[in-house]
Amino acid sequence: MVHNKPAAPYDATGYWYTSSNEERGVEVLNALRRYRAAESDMRKRTRDSMGMGDTDLAALRFLVRAQRRGDDVNAKDLASHLGITSASTSVLIGRLVSSGHLTRNPHPTDKRGVLLTVTEESHGEVRSTLSAMHQRMIATAESLSADEQATVALFLDAMAASLSADGSDTTSETGRAAEPIDARATPSA
Repeated sequence: MVHNKPAAPYDATGYWYTSSNEERGVEVLNALRRYRAAESDMRKRTRDSMGMGDTDLAALRFLVRAQRRGDDVNAKDLASHLGITSASTSVLIGRLVSSGHLTRNPHPTDKRGVLLTVTEESHGEVRSTLSAMHQRMIATAESLSADEQATVALFLDAMAASLSADGSDTTSETGRAAEPIDARATPSA
């Protein structure tokens, strides 16, 4: 199991947390904050490396996952997932097509329909950008015992639920249920 010495904690005890009994809990939350900061930095590096914005990467993630499942995606599906207007979706698709990340393909049964497909070049770029990082992440997760993995998963699910108004919502940023991922599969941005 990988044990790293915790970084200097965020100064969170003075404002939100007043009881000395909460010190271990505060350290756990500080570790979670450090993870979120590291993940945010990684996403920024990925955006910069691929020359994309947040919405572009979210679109690619959605499309890569859909392709992996064998699902067809059209512009309406993409707009619904991202929570953006059809006009914004058209601009986004145009940008991703122009940059070589996406193709528009005729729907096999609907003559007016168009399906969106992530290009092999884009898959390759995502793999080359994120593969090493994904391998380090899965190695870290696999270094935990089965009990530790279960504890971490339960904790993270409980934290996701605690962020909702009623303590039960475990949806992603887009309002859809968070999808489990296979870290061994093609990494998504």
